[in-house]
Amino acid sequence: MLTASNLTTGLLGFIFSMYLSKVLGPEGMGLYGIIMPIYNLFISIMTAGIIASISKITAVYSARDDYKNIIRTMKVVAIFNFIWCLIIGIFVFFLSPIIGHFWAKDPRIIKSIMVTCPAMIFIALSNILKGFFYGTSKITVPSFIDILEKSLRIFVLAILIFIFKAETLESLVTLAYLALCLGELQSLILLFGYFKYSMSKFPKTNAKGESRAQLLFDVLVTSVPLCLNGFLMSIFSVISTLLVPKRLIVAGFTYSQALSLIGKYSSMAMSIVTFPIIIVSSINTMLIPDLSQTLSKGNYLSATKRIRDVIKIAFLIGICTTVIGLCVPDSLGKLFFGRDDLGEYIRITSLMMPIVFTSNTMYGILNGLGKQNVILRNTIITEVLEVTLLFFLTAIPSINIYGYAITMLVISSLSLCLNLYEIYKNINIGLSLSNFLIYILTGVLTYICLSPLSLKLSFIDFRVQVLAVTSIAASIFIFLIIKEKFSSRFRKISLKSR
Repeated sequence: MLTASNLTTGLLGFIFSMYLSKVLGPEGMGLYGIIMPIYNLFISIMTAGIIASISKITAVYSARDDYKNIIRTMKVVAIFNFIWCLIIGIFVFFLSPIIGHFWAKDPRIIKSIMVTCPAMIFIALSNILKGFFYGTSKITVPSFIDILEKSLRIFVLAILIFIFKAETLESLVTLAYLALCLGELQSLILLFGYFKYSMSKFPKTNAKGESRAQLLFDVLVTSVPLCLNGFLMSIFSVISTLLVPKRLIVAGFTYSQALSLIGKYSSMAMSIVTFPIIIVSSINTMLIPDLSQTLSKGNYLSATKRIRDVIKIAFLIGICTTVIGLCVPDSLGKLFFGRDDLGEYIRITSLMMPIVFTSNTMYGILNGLGKQNVILRNTIITEVLEVTLLFFLTAIPSINIYGYAITMLVISSLSLCLNLYEIYKNINIGLSLSNFLIYILTGVLTYICLSPLSLKLSFIDFRVQVLAVTSIAASIFIFLIIKEKFSSRFRKISLKSR
């Protein structure tokens, strides 16, 4: 259910990006992209780790039917987080001119940052509620709320542009973030309403609960390392975002050209290629409480199987993405953004998706194993290297924006190796290298077969080309994903018949 919901919301978010690219253009998308990491930076200070921490603790209490401690945990964390977020939000609002003039050196982002301050508070409180719903496996209504928020965002932005008669890039970007703010408020109100309804269904109990201080400590002891991890990732993301335009100028581009390059690569091509990561992220979200419950019962065999399945699914989705990105890159750019200059970006970026997607699963696995400090340490190592690589690579004229792609490949590979090493130190998941070699060879064979077909179909219509190639490639890799489950069931039936 969560995966289907995230696919739907991801699709709606992607449609919003397509609409936004038509409204803002490449330079406007670059400007929009500069603000987003700053927004994420302060959100990470407010709330990073809360979803994982609340879902993990709620899952444990829910398994014991300890509803009193669930309710007390939610109340104490909500009060603490609201006060903390309000302080940060006010601070960011008054700091926004300094951020615009001195950090980004682009005053056009000041109003947008001011507009995001209430949204930061709304999303922080929503994350507490989402953690509760994930931990108690009540995901249907929250999923519908997410879909509703994303589906209304385009209409809200269109109405705001009509009302305010916005024409300049500054005002258009500001209204885009105002639409985001209103969407987060709507989600918070609906999530809170469903939370109150869910609480009314809990059975009354006179059992003695933990002290509020202890409950808050239990949440913070898990969330603080994750918060530090999220904060470090966000601050490095801000540094990278603000650094790249300056290094592209060194490579010989104007500031406007640099923003356009960033807009085309990061906001357009990357959004196409990384769209399937929504599935991986959904699995990650549910893996944390699931692994916590499984390991708390001492069921290590089941835990290792779940981890192997998650890694396998992520790797196969990555290979499928690579095949599609190599076969129809130009058509993907035309289909989604109406541009014929995105093909090379899509082709090169798609090559590294198997490693990127697999690396992404490590976060959920290590969280489920309770290794938040390991995540923090490895994040520091990879992010420092990322900034260093971007600093040098994007300033080389022959590489320029492709420095992003090279950096992503190096960082994802290093992160995957470091995190896998830590996982094996705690639990032997028994990955089969021969299986992964088979998956890679299947991907190569699929590309060899589909590449000539895609060339023939391109003379008919690029939309038919994308649909045919995507359908065939997806069918092959979906078969590989589900094949093992059918094989294991068949083996069980065979054993019973004997």
